[in-house]
Amino acid sequence: MDIALWAVSGILAVLYLGAGIVKTVRTREQLAPMRGWVRDAPVWSVKAIGIAEILGAIGLVVPWLTGIAPVLTPLAAVGLVIVQIGAIPVHLRRGEGRQVPANVVLLLAALFVAVFRFAQL
Repeated sequence: MDIALWAVSGILAVLYLGAGIVKTVRTREQLAPMRGWVRDAPVWSVKAIGIAEILGAIGLVVPWLTGIAPVLTPLAAVGLVIVQIGAIPVHLRRGEGRQVPANVVLLLAALFVAVFRFAQL
């Protein structure tokens, strides 16, 4: 089980780190062609989501790996679940239903990490 948890955590960390960096360093105009929802969101919220994704990515790996405050790992996973819970209605409201399955997969993967890392504490 630990191998599966590390694999899922690693994959999620890479995905969220990349997504978070893109949201924090690019302008709304640069993001809009690939992420249409940013047109409807305040710039500060796009940046805040990006920062949350970066912190979540770090939190999925570093605390558990170092043994320093390992409770932060499942909490980071819960945070990423919340990010996806927020993303799903946004995509549905904008008529971007094709995005929702990816959101659900990310949500379930983060939930998997949260549940089993909490169980290991």
